[in-house]
Amino acid sequence: MRVTFYGVRGSIPTPGAAYIKYGGNTACVHVELNDGTDIILDSGTGIRLLGNKLKNKTSPIHLLLSHNHWDHIQGFPFFSPIYQANRDIFIYPGQTSLAQHDHILQQMEGSFFPVSPCDLHANIQFKTFPENQMSWQIGNAKIKRLRMNHPGKGSAYCLEEDGVKLAYITDNELYPPYQKETNFLGFVDFAKDADMIIHDAQYLASDMPDKSGWGHSVAEEAVKLALACQAKHLALYSHDPDRTDKDIDMIVEHCEQYITVTESALAVFASAEGQTLIF
Repeated sequence: MRVTFYGVRGSIPTPGAAYIKYGGNTACVHVELNDGTDIILDSGTGIRLLGNKLKNKTSPIHLLLSHNHWDHIQGFPFFSPIYQANRDIFIYPGQTSLAQHDHILQQMEGSFFPVSPCDLHANIQFKTFPENQMSWQIGNAKIKRLRMNHPGKGSAYCLEEDGVKLAYITDNELYPPYQKETNFLGFVDFAKDADMIIHDAQYLASDMPDKSGWGHSVAEEAVKLALACQAKHLALYSHDPDRTDKDIDMIVEHCEQYITVTESALAVFASAEGQTLIF
């Protein structure tokens, strides 16, 4: 399993010299399975560069969406494969509170975008499942989903292939002031023994309580989850648009100190555009 980050920023793209190390594109992760199957996690602005790579292939593309907030779908109109004739693209919508499964296409309608969804050449299909169906198969991988804690709701995902487990849990508030969709122990069970957890770490304790209820987690909370899961790697994700490279470096250093105290072997890092890990 090859995992590459194409967009790691939360909320809004952040161009500029202060954001070069980790990147300013919004949520998009590419997972290439050992059998060559391409799975994409979210369609933020980072998917544009990924599209430039995948347009050279002819195989199907599987796009798993966590939810429909702009920073997770706004790159789709610039994804090259959607303009390729007969290219098969399967979209798996998140479990949002409003079942707007085709919202990723609706953003291209009317006066929002110059190209209408009707003019796309690819064979785009939406794959939906009953609400109580929480797993299915893509290629050699078993896919599991779990309801996450976020305004408007959505889905977290686990991908398991050849004994490797990847958990993608972004835009998730582990301790929300509103009713939880999933509690802490539910996430522990979901991501138990993961080789890598990609988890929302947009906030610091100093951001609270002002941003409580906004649907994101404090970095230390993501560390606690990874420790409880006995995960091998934790990728801090969905970086706050106001965090510079230096700010994120300091967050990683703080998290490493926390892990050192617990004497854990967990490896923590801040996800960065272009970063690839092979498991």
